[in-house]
Amino acid sequence: MTEQTPAAPAVRRVDPRHRYEILVDGERAGLTAYRDRDDRRVFFHTEVDEAYAGQGLASILVERALTDVRASGMRIVPVCPYVAKFLKKHEEFADITDPVTPEVLEWLDGQLKR
Repeated sequence: MTEQTPAAPAVRRVDPRHRYEILVDGERAGLTAYRDRDDRRVFFHTEVDEAYAGQGLASILVERALTDVRASGMRIVPVCPYVAKFLKKHEEFADITDPVTPEVLEWLDGQLKR
């Protein structure tokens, strides 16, 4: 009997839902949500389902999302605490990261109708 090796997690951008999702064996295991403001992608929430906790999926998800942002020529605004923490450890994205300002937070609140 052979043991099945789990597939590597896949990350996909889901523009209509304003988020990136990470899939494990075809099942959504987590997401990082954003809104676009001009040439900036404002990340405001990241979560991984409890069933998948402790596997490093949030880090994989955010790294691939930020790589996609770079490839699209956009900039990053890390409102999400997890994305902000990730960026402190991964300075390779510093050149495309903008600060979180009161103006951005007010704009985001309007976008999310909070």
